[in-house]
Amino acid sequence: MFTMSARGIIFNLNEDLFLKDPQTTSYGQKLLENSIELIDGMGIEGFTFKKLAVKISSTEASIYRYFENKHKLLLYLTCWYWEWVHFLIDLNVKNIEAPEKALKITIHNIVNASTESPMTTYVNENLLHNVIIKEGSKTYHNHEVDDENELGFFQSYKGVVSKVADIIKKYNPEFPYPKMLASNLFEMANNQIFYAEHLPRLTEIKNRKKKYEDLEAAMRYIVFKVLN
Repeated sequence: MFTMSARGIIFNLNEDLFLKDPQTTSYGQKLLENSIELIDGMGIEGFTFKKLAVKISSTEASIYRYFENKHKLLLYLTCWYWEWVHFLIDLNVKNIEAPEKALKITIHNIVNASTESPMTTYVNENLLHNVIIKEGSKTYHNHEVDDENELGFFQSYKGVVSKVADIIKKYNPEFPYPKMLASNLFEMANNQIFYAEHLPRLTEIKNRKKKYEDLEAAMRYIVFKVLN
């Protein structure tokens, strides 16, 4: 679910992720905008609330009014991204009756959700996508994953995977592994871009200038080969 504000779309995220929802205030939106820039530049390990406070000319105490710690902030950003992808898929497959066309649009949105949008002036989707590629798996590859799952912290990811699985089932109702394929599409989209940038011997996506175009073509090829 979402609402619209003067500065763009606002998603309804799990309230246990934050102390005060940063989407709802100008300070909070500034906090999100600059935290994305810092995490993209230095990684979550190098990122601190102290560095963020300096960047936005604020205090750590003010930031702690929104988030308990940087892990919760990273979880929040990750959930925001998956809600954004879900929103794009919903928007673009609406009223599309042909299952093949809907699936192709879905793959396109998964790959190209990083395109900056005027709908969200406080989030640079391109930088956030970089954060998801490099840091997103750290939100659930940790010892607290089961407890955090119980709190519903991964519901945004589960929701968009279920959405894609439903689209897959409409294309091929007999396919026995729609959720497995759907979740692997998201992992493929993130991992293959990471490999292209840093571990090129692990992928055929070589041309950095057209990596998203090549990735989309590869994902289409794999998906329709599997489903057909």
